[in-house]
Amino acid sequence: MLRPSTPIRLLDLAAEHAALQPALDAAVREVLAEAAFIQGPAVGQFAAELGAYLGGAHVVPCANGTDALTLALLSLDLPAGAEVIVPAFTYVATLEAAALLGLRPVLADVRPDTFNLDPVAVAAALTPRTGAIIAVHLFGQCADLEALGALAAAHGVALIEDNAQALGATFQSASGVTAHAGTVGAVGTTSFFPSKNLGALGDGGALLTRDPARAALLQQLANHGQSRKYHHQRIGLNSRLDTLQAALLRVKLRQLPANTAARQAAAARYDGALDDISGLKIPVRDARSSHVFHQYTVQVEGPGRRDALREHLHQCGVPTSVYYPVPAHQQPAYAYLGYRTGQFPVAERLCETVLSLPMHPLLTVAQAAYVGEAMGYFFAGWE
Repeated sequence: MLRPSTPIRLLDLAAEHAALQPALDAAVREVLAEAAFIQGPAVGQFAAELGAYLGGAHVVPCANGTDALTLALLSLDLPAGAEVIVPAFTYVATLEAAALLGLRPVLADVRPDTFNLDPVAVAAALTPRTGAIIAVHLFGQCADLEALGALAAAHGVALIEDNAQALGATFQSASGVTAHAGTVGAVGTTSFFPSKNLGALGDGGALLTRDPARAALLQQLANHGQSRKYHHQRIGLNSRLDTLQAALLRVKLRQLPANTAARQAAAARYDGALDDISGLKIPVRDARSSHVFHQYTVQVEGPGRRDALREHLHQCGVPTSVYYPVPAHQQPAYAYLGYRTGQFPVAERLCETVLSLPMHPLLTVAQAAYVGEAMGYFFAGWE
């Protein structure tokens, strides 16, 4: 049985943070000295720095990525029961935010190549009750913002970008305009969950927009709906990014461009090792979008083969994960929506075939080569 010369981790936060330890320690000491743990100076500083990184977007920090989705929908002031189109292949938070607000998630299938929301399926799902479309930029590259934006504009509905997995990616329209993921629709959301490309050392999230009026509204909604202390114009949430997490994120934001380049280099090495394996599909890139590789997710063809490969890799010392094993319409919590097995065939097939390999900025050339070698042995034996 193959074994790696050095341990391979799905992600390696301890090693990433060790390289930043002096700067992280200094950030903690500064927050402790200021003792402004809620809405301290670092929160506004981080928002401004992230906004500059995203080409001048307004950034409204909040407590986590799910709150960001909830606040984005709250800012639209949709009537109870309004429909929100979401992908059938996504993390449950996309549906959860709509359901908790009394809105109705409406599922649409995804593309079999990029895993992102299929505009053709969205067009079929639109009704007079549709209030918003949530495009999830899955695994690190943008959904078809041009087609989805056109549909949203034509039907007078809002486009929300769930950008938790693609912070730093860009999308180029047919006219040649390039924009950062999360800044194209009415509002974008992101998460700073520790495993994200820009991860906190706890929880956190943010909303992104180019509209200053919407940014002001989002800021109000995230702070109990108040315009100033003890004056509440709206029903809002208590959803604030801790000062300590903002200070730590400022340190990590400075490393994000280099870390993104390292992820892209690791993905290219995987491509070279895996591209010629029959029965395996490497990630497809949309030529209009950059890819920041939150995950490197392959598709394994053949009944039962994905799970067999996963067990083989485990025996070889290669950790993997499946994002996601159950499509949204088969989750018991959302049975009330009335969908049946077979209605979203692409999402159902992906749940049976996708496999995410180790991906982080510190993945070495030798480790990527070893993963490729271990996978090659499996497919050679399968044949």
